[in-house]
Amino acid sequence: MIGLHDDSPSATPARPPSRAPELAAKVFAPGGWIEEGLQLEHRPQQDRMARTVAAALRDDAPLLFEAGTGVGKSLAYLVPGIIHAVDQARQLIVSTHTISLQEQIELNDLKVCRRLFQSHPELKPYADFKAAVLVGKSNYLCPTRLGHALADRASLFADADYTELQRIADWAEQTETGLRHELRPAPRAEVWEAVSADSSGCSRKHCEGTRCFYQQARTRIRTAQVVIVNHALLFALMNAGGETTGGAEARGVLFPDDCLVLDEAHTVPEVATQNFGLSLSSYGVDRTLKHLFNPKTQRGLLRRLGGPEARQLVANALEAAEQFFNFLGATLLAQQPIVRVREPGAAEPLLDPPLEALHRLLGRIADKLEDGRDRDELLDQRQRIKGVQASLTEWLSLGEKGQVYWVERGGRRQTIVTLRSAPVDVAPELRRRLFGAGTAVICTSATLAMGGTIEPFAARIGAEAARHEIVHSPFDFTRHMRVFVASDVPLPGAQDARLALETLADYIAFATSQVAGGSLVLFTSYTDMRAVAAALEPGFVAAGRPFLLQGGDLSRTELARQMRARKNAILFGTDSFWTGVDVPGDALSQVIITRLPFDPPTHPITEARSDWIRDRGGSPFNELTLPEALIKFRQGVGRLIRTGSDRGVITILDSRVLAKSYGRLFIDSLPNPEFVPMTKITRTEIFRPFT
Repeated sequence: MIGLHDDSPSATPARPPSRAPELAAKVFAPGGWIEEGLQLEHRPQQDRMARTVAAALRDDAPLLFEAGTGVGKSLAYLVPGIIHAVDQARQLIVSTHTISLQEQIELNDLKVCRRLFQSHPELKPYADFKAAVLVGKSNYLCPTRLGHALADRASLFADADYTELQRIADWAEQTETGLRHELRPAPRAEVWEAVSADSSGCSRKHCEGTRCFYQQARTRIRTAQVVIVNHALLFALMNAGGETTGGAEARGVLFPDDCLVLDEAHTVPEVATQNFGLSLSSYGVDRTLKHLFNPKTQRGLLRRLGGPEARQLVANALEAAEQFFNFLGATLLAQQPIVRVREPGAAEPLLDPPLEALHRLLGRIADKLEDGRDRDELLDQRQRIKGVQASLTEWLSLGEKGQVYWVERGGRRQTIVTLRSAPVDVAPELRRRLFGAGTAVICTSATLAMGGTIEPFAARIGAEAARHEIVHSPFDFTRHMRVFVASDVPLPGAQDARLALETLADYIAFATSQVAGGSLVLFTSYTDMRAVAAALEPGFVAAGRPFLLQGGDLSRTELARQMRARKNAILFGTDSFWTGVDVPGDALSQVIITRLPFDPPTHPITEARSDWIRDRGGSPFNELTLPEALIKFRQGVGRLIRTGSDRGVITILDSRVLAKSYGRLFIDSLPNPEFVPMTKITRTEIFRPFT
């Protein structure tokens, strides 16, 4: 995928001792260098975390560290991490789940570290550390491939795509990074695929290192002491394999002898699960084949490099793919959009013969070409065809033990059929690939514990042998947070769904009207969110309250930015808004939790894991559903108080926290577990907002 291991040494060289424990103690101690150099207040929790992280780095040991909001965990791992990386000529990988945290680390926290290192003579050797952001190869423009695409445009593209190709070429003259997300509007996928760096045609053999955006990025990554990445790419790269994974001779997770910090680590089980399986879509197969040759436009790689036989084989494969995916859509997906596949042979292997014939022919054509770009491009496409074959074979045969297989329908028009798989239990894979990598792996988040202990989370990710630590937030939640629980909201399923939504909407309308600042309303269902939004938006607009709704044209990042800017907005969000949203001050003065965040038990992964737990004699609710809901609930509550001066209200509109035995666990997980029950009759009398 990214090919960063090719010229790295396989053996671990001898390293000088790390000064991270010694210097971290001086930096974070009372009256220490972080107070002296940056005038930042001493935080005992941050001091403890920094010392613990430094010791884990020194010992190449795993660590799970829960640090409540306001501890300053980024500096607590970055400062000792950078010192350790510089001392030992190793790389510190910092992985986050959200873009907002990645940007905070890149644009703010690393600058703070640099100022700190410049403020004291003993730290100055670390002030010149290098940092880089790692993104996937397909995100970069390759000028070499762009040049060849422009030269070959008559054979590669239909006339309608010429304008798009030229727009990319014009942008290439201005961009400094060559990253796709900078190009607005986003380039069409079929054109970008022909010019991106995700090909053997983009390599040191074919590209000039000073001109190619990806080759420049590789150089920055190779020489950086700090590499920032997101969880999805981290686990995708791990799943793609690499010689650094496992084994004493090449310890490390992504790079030889690296060390890793996973921030927002509460998302690790979910993201690893998503990336440790297969995903093959009808759209992806169609694009792969049409990159070779599109019968409708008569364009593609094989128009110039292949003859009639090759083009006919592509047409045969396209026809077989259409039949195969249409069959799955008309049978398995006729009634519902996601269906678990329990038995092999869900469909006939219609695609295998034409793909195998195409794979063999591409090899024969490549063998006749001289060594160079065209041959490399063909071999690259041949390998992709082989990958499609392998995924189809595995999915149809349910070939990997311990995986759950399913098929789903998606896309804006619900016409894309995707074959999926995921591990039922991700812990063995993480135990081997992550915590068995022979290097320090530090997982941190504000929410790792359940019932005050991290052991359940450790078992879920295969980190039973890791050291566990918890430090609580320094914020005064007793004074700054008020909690209300609606005690008269009917339990889910206890009344007509329409009436339940009306009750929910009534409470949301009242609660948002009582707070002058902004309110974040967290839903567990898109359907419920849209229904309540339709009912309440006219009232919000009439009251002069800005209304923001997830799922429209604005991204999650832009919605959060607008909420910060507008000061009194009401934002409706679902799954992704429960975590990672940072809106300090009065702009977020209330978090409304409409329902406890229990995942639906019908998804194939949840269903398979429940079966697996039940077969072992366990309780799926107690071991899976409840722990996941508690962590997500804690994350949602954590959106409210972001700084020491923040004040606000948590409003819970799910009476199960009072009516069910497990409800006390949710109440106890609140940073301020004192709450006021309210009913529709009494709420006006007791609701006293902080703003």
